Amino acid sequence: MIKKHAVKLMFLILLCSTAPLNLRAQSTFRIFDKPIIFDAERKRLSLEYLEKRHGLKQDQPTIKPIMIVLHWTAIPTVEQTFDAFNKSRLPGARKEIATASSLNVSSQFVIDRDGTVFRLLPDTVFARHVIGLNYCAIGVENIGSEKNPLTPAQLVANEELIRYLKRKYPIQYVIGHYEYTRFKGTDLWKESDPTYNTQKTDPGVDFMRRIRERIKDLNIKGAPDHK
Repeated sequence: MIKKHAVKLMFLILLCSTAPLNLRAQSTFRIFDKPIIFDAERKRLSLEYLEKRHGLKQDQPTIKPIMIVLHWTAIPTVEQTFDAFNKSRLPGARKEIATASSLNVSSQFVIDRDGTVFRLLPDTVFARHVIGLNYCAIGVENIGSEKNPLTPAQLVANEELIRYLKRKYPIQYVIGHYEYTRFKGTDLWKESDPTYNTQKTDPGVDFMRRIRERIKDLNIKGAPDHK
């Protein structure tokens, strides 16, 4: 009897230390809502952007997400990022993109250095975060920059968020912001001005390599010609 109880105890210990680890990791994933302003002005500017930049005339500023675009903020904190995105109109300092629209930039999500995930807008509400693809892409900003590369906690949080969004929507692509121009010439690219372009490096080549390794079981595509 003692041996039988010992075997059962060992089995329970092994069970708790292996398979449930994934379950426990999933159960700790949380999204905290921290909504930015989406007032009548932002709605009007979003609908205007959809029509003039993407050629899509819509009654509501919504998207049908098939893509996730990962970014870094180059802004050091979540609060400063929130403040930068919160106003409906683009600040005067952003002259390089103001010619395209006065709609402020934003994203649906932002992830802090410790991996905390904040939702700034509902998943399917339009946000200006990537040229040519906003209409179909969910944006995920990460607090970091080239000088402050993204953290291991952010890597885990991005993976968990991608898996969460993949369960909800028919996500086909996950790309880094620096890869967005690879969609030029494809059916997905919708930008009315062929000269409108910005050079990006976020969220870093190494971060994207590690993300792709972690989500390879999802069979999600990268940007065209990705190797």
